[in-house]
Amino acid sequence: MKAFLQSPVGIIEIEESEGYISSVRIVSSVPTHLTEKQEINEVLNMAIQQLNEYFARERKDFALPFKQEGTPFQKKAWSYLSTVPYGQTVSYKQVAEAIGSPKSCRAVGSANGRNNIAIIVPCHRVVNEGKGLGGYAYGLDVKKKLLELESPNLFTNA
Repeated sequence: MKAFLQSPVGIIEIEESEGYISSVRIVSSVPTHLTEKQEINEVLNMAIQQLNEYFARERKDFALPFKQEGTPFQKKAWSYLSTVPYGQTVSYKQVAEAIGSPKSCRAVGSANGRNNIAIIVPCHRVVNEGKGLGGYAYGLDVKKKLLELESPNLFTNA
């Protein structure tokens, strides 16, 4: 089951499967057959509400059931991302060290790229060691908007 949310960073597609959020991604448009009012379940309603609160700067942590498939390394990286506080950033190297694989900065970047639950599993909070933005599946403009939303002064001295 899917739901769509218009947000400051574009249209967000939220997918639910078996009671869990399984995907949150930014898409270019809502499929035509889904533009009519659609029935959505409680989990999707919670996700929409919490994302709206996040974009209104009223929510810093998400309380949603989510699950995504990945390798043990990816799951470790994603789990760590969920501990990075709102408004703060960490480097790929810091993530690698924190999950016990200090030489795996590139693998951390790859895991971030395979994160299917954007924003809720905050891979946008991972930046290059020198505070450069690094990469982001939805483009650096979106990553910068998310980081500025969480920490409006983050780029004032850059």
